[in-house]
Amino acid sequence: MKEMVRVIGLSGSPRRRGNTEQLLDRLLEGASDAGGITEKVVLSTLEYSSCKGCNACHKTGSCIMDDVVVELYDRMLAADCIIISSPIYTMGITAELKSFIDRAHYLWVRHFQLGTHVISPEEKQLRRGYFLSTAGMDQVDVFNTAFPMMKALFNILGFTHCGGYLASNMDGYGGITGHPTALDDVYRIGVNAVTGIKAGRPCLEMARR
Repeated sequence: MKEMVRVIGLSGSPRRRGNTEQLLDRLLEGASDAGGITEKVVLSTLEYSSCKGCNACHKTGSCIMDDVVVELYDRMLAADCIIISSPIYTMGITAELKSFIDRAHYLWVRHFQLGTHVISPEEKQLRRGYFLSTAGMDQVDVFNTAFPMMKALFNILGFTHCGGYLASNMDGYGGITGHPTALDDVYRIGVNAVTGIKAGRPCLEMARR
């Protein structure tokens, strides 16, 4: 049984304390109450540059920009559970989160080209990744473009995309606090994530919803 479970939550919204950040806070609360060691990172408060596409990392496996993003990815690689949150802007994730994901290219090189960051299938099943998102519209395909990017990031870092929470029609609800179950639902996800990791229960691939 795993005693210490490290959980890192990233808020990708440029708006502080908005719908997705409230979901993230509530999930982290559940994780903490279940005994997890939690950390929250708000990307909009960090100073970092986008990937330059220089491909220098193809030779070294390291990014030439030694900044806060590299430090954050090091912490995420050492975590047991990561939560990525982003609202949907114009049918996609925020610019802040997309830029951050692009910076993971050097880790893709390590994982898939150089073989210096290899997570076994058994390890990956125990490393849980969750995606939280909200959208103003009540449209069936509003979250579709976010999933390939989330899957790519989780694969690069060696996590299984266990699930998460998608809440549409925020305009109709008047925000996440108007949703009848969302905040309680994500609290339970946080509790279940930590208890599942502690018990060594493998995480299965997420079923699309």
